[in-house]
Amino acid sequence: MSSAPVLFVASSGGHLAQLCALRPWWEERERAWVTFRTPDAESALAGEDVRWAYHPTTRHLGNLVRNTVLAARTLARTRPSVVVSTGAGVALPFFALAWLLRIPTVYIEVYDRIDTPTLTARLCRPFTRLFLAQWEEQRAFMPTAITVGPLL
Repeated sequence: MSSAPVLFVASSGGHLAQLCALRPWWEERERAWVTFRTPDAESALAGEDVRWAYHPTTRHLGNLVRNTVLAARTLARTRPSVVVSTGAGVALPFFALAWLLRIPTVYIEVYDRIDTPTLTARLCRPFTRLFLAQWEEQRAFMPTAITVGPLL
C-alpha cells in the first residue's frame, strides 16, 4: 500500500522554485502540486501531478473562493500526509482547510524576507503546525521556527 502524498502549494516563480529546490527530499515520495499555470511552472512541473490554481490572489475575492473550492476538492481527493508551502496567497485556503481536517502543515518562510514576515506567513500562522526559516534572522519574528538554511 502506498503512503499518502505530500501536497506542495505555492505561487509560481520564486515560491515554486524554493519548493523545487527540495527535490532530494521529495523525489522519492508521492506528491502533488498546486500552483499557477505559468510557463515557468509548466516547465518545472512537467510530468508531475499538478492542480492549477486561480490567480491573481491578492485582493481578488472571486479567486479566493475558487481556490477554496480547489483546496477542498484537492484535499479530499489526494488525502495528503502533509501540506507544505512557501506562500503566497494561494496557500491560505489550503492551510485553513488542512487545519480543519487535521492534516499537518509546514510553512517555509521565503528566503528574501529577513526583517518582517510575509503577509501569507502571518495569515497562515494559526493553521501552521511547523514553521521553517531559511535564515536565523527570521526567527526574530518566528521564534518557534526551525532554521533549515537557504533553499536557493
